[in-house]
Amino acid sequence: MAGRESQPVPATSFPLADTDARLAHARSVAATVTDPEIPVLSIDDLGVLRELKLALDGTLEVFITPTYSGCPAMNMIALELELALEKAGFDRVKVTTVLSPAWTTDWMTEAGRRKLKEYGIAPPSEKRAGRGALFGADEVECPRCGSVRTNRLAEFGSTSCKALWQCQDCREPFDYFKCH
Repeated sequence: MAGRESQPVPATSFPLADTDARLAHARSVAATVTDPEIPVLSIDDLGVLRELKLALDGTLEVFITPTYSGCPAMNMIALELELALEKAGFDRVKVTTVLSPAWTTDWMTEAGRRKLKEYGIAPPSEKRAGRGALFGADEVECPRCGSVRTNRLAEFGSTSCKALWQCQDCREPFDYFKCH
């Protein structure tokens, strides 16, 4: 019929291989969504993007885990996910926040750690990651000059998931992404 919009084909009409391809495409789109507090990191870099499922009715469900409960960025991340996926052709998107298991800095990618450092935020100390050391490492490398002669100034930096440190050599203050 002229002027009538075509309806999307439900996921149940696709062979399994196409469903897998749609999920892979959805994941690649979702992985481009950035953290509004640290825009150089994608939610995939952070390990916030956990899983995607395609229901029989065609609904795409995206599971995300906040870096800490009450993280104010999660609402914006959910909205950005919905918009990006709808723009990519997924007309039914549901974003689900999962609190268990709790997010850990162990879920961050190596690329994410590198991007943090290049952005001027010290990445979580690998030797302390996953050990429940919320506030810090014994030694944090300055992301600007590489010195380990640094001191913690405050348990909280620009956001709750970061602590404020200062380098004794270059004298610059910097955020350290705390281990969780």
